[in-house]
Amino acid sequence: MKKPFDSYFYKTFFRLFSVVAFQSLIVFSVNLADSVMLGSYDETAMSGVSLANQIQFLLQCLINGMCNGLVVIGSQYWGKRRTEPIKKVYAAALWTGLAISGALAAAVLIAPEGVLGILSDEEQIVAAGAAYIRIMGWTYPVFTIVFLLTSLMRSVETVKIGFITSLLALVVNISLNWLLIFGKWGFPELGAVGAAWATFAARAVELVAAAIYVFAVDKKIRLKPKDAFHIEKDYVKDYLKTGLPMIGSGGSWGVAMSVQTAIIGRLGAAAIGANAIAAPVFQVVAVLYGSAGTASGVLIGKTVGEDDIPRVKRYAKKLQIMYLIIGVLSAGLLLLLKNSLLGIYSVTEETRALAATFIHILTVTVIGSAYEAPCLVGIVSGGGDTKFVLINDLIFMWGLVLPLSALSAFVFHWSIPVTFFILKADQLAKCAVAVIKVNRFRWIRRLTR
Repeated sequence: MKKPFDSYFYKTFFRLFSVVAFQSLIVFSVNLADSVMLGSYDETAMSGVSLANQIQFLLQCLINGMCNGLVVIGSQYWGKRRTEPIKKVYAAALWTGLAISGALAAAVLIAPEGVLGILSDEEQIVAAGAAYIRIMGWTYPVFTIVFLLTSLMRSVETVKIGFITSLLALVVNISLNWLLIFGKWGFPELGAVGAAWATFAARAVELVAAAIYVFAVDKKIRLKPKDAFHIEKDYVKDYLKTGLPMIGSGGSWGVAMSVQTAIIGRLGAAAIGANAIAAPVFQVVAVLYGSAGTASGVLIGKTVGEDDIPRVKRYAKKLQIMYLIIGVLSAGLLLLLKNSLLGIYSVTEETRALAATFIHILTVTVIGSAYEAPCLVGIVSGGGDTKFVLINDLIFMWGLVLPLSALSAFVFHWSIPVTFFILKADQLAKCAVAVIKVNRFRWIRRLTR
């Protein structure tokens, strides 16, 4: 029996959105906890960890692309109630993810100062970040496996396990941060290195919890460890055809964010510190529209798999209205969080004032982000057109934003806030593209065999 449109849509969307939002908030909070707790310990350590977390952010962007490719195909098969192909797509995604995260881990373990030196020329900050990333590099493959397992569950509308594992990681991370950063209860005072060990332990706990659920509790897919080694050529091709553009888009975005950090990193210590405060705050707020995109991708992909195209179009129209509402709420949340979060950090007045200005700029651009990002990543990619987002990002980010911001910073020597605004301006410009692309409905494509 066909489910009523409105009740099914709202129930499914808000269930997926709320759980994914909480999970994503907790994932970001693991890194944010390092930054915030170190912010009350030492500004140089905080800035160094912020630089190192840009590499973690690059990894997250790449892994999100891999996971989105898995979810796009998996949710269409789930719409057909076929689970065996989902296992085979998962195997292709897993080995792709391990190859990429392993390469990135090798780079930061072999030459941590060299990698972070690309992002900043402040030697003390780079040294603090290098001490942190030497330990964090070992967590990259673990992080990849956890995200792929929880994304596998997400493709069949099981989202609670991701929330539970992330919550466990956060509790472990904050507890050990308090012990190891500040040297409480007889533990050594390790500063940034202590924060890294705390995160290492948190990732290990997260992996164990996710594996227990997926392999022993789940009854939908019934994945077994041996399924990871069942590689089939046709499904590898399917995954790479769909997933590589999303990996490329995620990687392009992650590298672009690192380039943005490198531009800001050469505008002085105050700019680095302000960005270290503003960036994590924005990432937490960005959880709202990112989760809306994730929920939309599952909902749209499953409906395409069910071959109900009229319902896909109705969903796309309703979702766009919800994205605009989320954008306004996100802007309001940024303003509410600003003063309380700025008060946590022990930084100079110059850094604090600049961070406040950055947050005000983000309050404007987040409305555009909240519309265009879930439109393109959720609706368009979720509907099967995964190449468009990559092309769009390359044009706006690499063709416009980065060249203009570099000119602003190093040629015209415009003020730091003006340069920062240019770095975020594409989020507003992409809205026009999103409106046209989504409402033409040429993105609906069946990816299943």
